[in-house]
Amino acid sequence: MDFSLTREQEMIKDLAQQFAENELEPAAARIDLEHVFPEENFKKMASLGFTGIGIPSQYGGSGGGALEKVIAVSEFAKKCMTSAAILSIHLIAPQCIYRHGNEEQKQKYLPMITKGGSLGAFALTEPNAGSDAGSVKTTAIFDPETNEYILNGTKCFISGGSRADVLIVFALTQPNKGLKGMSAIIVEKGTPGFSVGKIEEKMGLAGSETAELIFEDCRVPASNLIGKEGEGFKIAMQALDRARIGIGAQAVGVAEGALELSIKYSKERVQFGKPIANLQGIQWYIADMATKTMAAKTLVQYAAYLEDSGKPFTTEAAMCKLNASENARFVTNLALQIHGGYGYMKDYPLERMYRDAKITEIYEGTSEIHKVVISRAVMNK
Repeated sequence: MDFSLTREQEMIKDLAQQFAENELEPAAARIDLEHVFPEENFKKMASLGFTGIGIPSQYGGSGGGALEKVIAVSEFAKKCMTSAAILSIHLIAPQCIYRHGNEEQKQKYLPMITKGGSLGAFALTEPNAGSDAGSVKTTAIFDPETNEYILNGTKCFISGGSRADVLIVFALTQPNKGLKGMSAIIVEKGTPGFSVGKIEEKMGLAGSETAELIFEDCRVPASNLIGKEGEGFKIAMQALDRARIGIGAQAVGVAEGALELSIKYSKERVQFGKPIANLQGIQWYIADMATKTMAAKTLVQYAAYLEDSGKPFTTEAAMCKLNASENARFVTNLALQIHGGYGYMKDYPLERMYRDAKITEIYEGTSEIHKVVISRAVMNK
């Protein structure tokens, strides 16, 4: 495996880095404090092509694949985890439509959510269907008289659900078949019968709205069905595999950002007549942070390489997400410790990064679920 980036990938990295430094970092503290969705920044992401990563240009996309996503998301996360999460999760929706939708759906929806500034969302989780995604209860019953699906049910913890223009909703089209009766359906914002319930107050990612979605006799055209009836669970699991690489990229980025801040601070902070960077204890902290972050980054890139190569990557996606998320917590914790009292204050970004990093161990599959996935894979070889 060649770890060097192509010229195009270097350009994406430079563009993402500049955008993160010039646009995301200055707004990060305000977004966190005021709990505001960074709408203008998202539109700028779209204008620069970030929201179309992984989708061919014929559908308004920017091309590239999983590695390009990792590059952009990681650079964003160094400066603003909220923005990195918004991009990473948004990219799930166009991938679902591109990989499983028909040509009509691709032509209609992909330009909206790749370059048009429309936000996408992935609506799977329910109050009783978190780690156990197969326990979805939302139904989508076909009405042959109107050629529509009628959705009823509630989704929860849906990132961007309150802002999304295009949502991929997973529901039971044949409730008596359980998992085999689950399907994926496109629901547009403003559809009668679809409403947003509670907006959650969270520990971190304050600007990425996490919402309850309510469907009450919500009618959508039968043409909004993605793939065939009964393929929803397969579509969801494949989407989650890809999404987990994105979460790994978020975790790597926030760890890299915390490490950079810690190195800078340790050289500037003088105690007992010398910079604390001269203290062996601090040096050991930095060494551990740098080594573990490089290992996490390499595993994330390897999972992205497998996806882009068309090879199986479910296990590696779980591994990279598990490893990178645990490392993000480890690194942000040590970074905050290095900064001492200053790290605990909102004047510095470390306390925000510490809070933001925690979610990477939870969403798109908890660490415990990933350990189950990994253990099954390696024990059944």
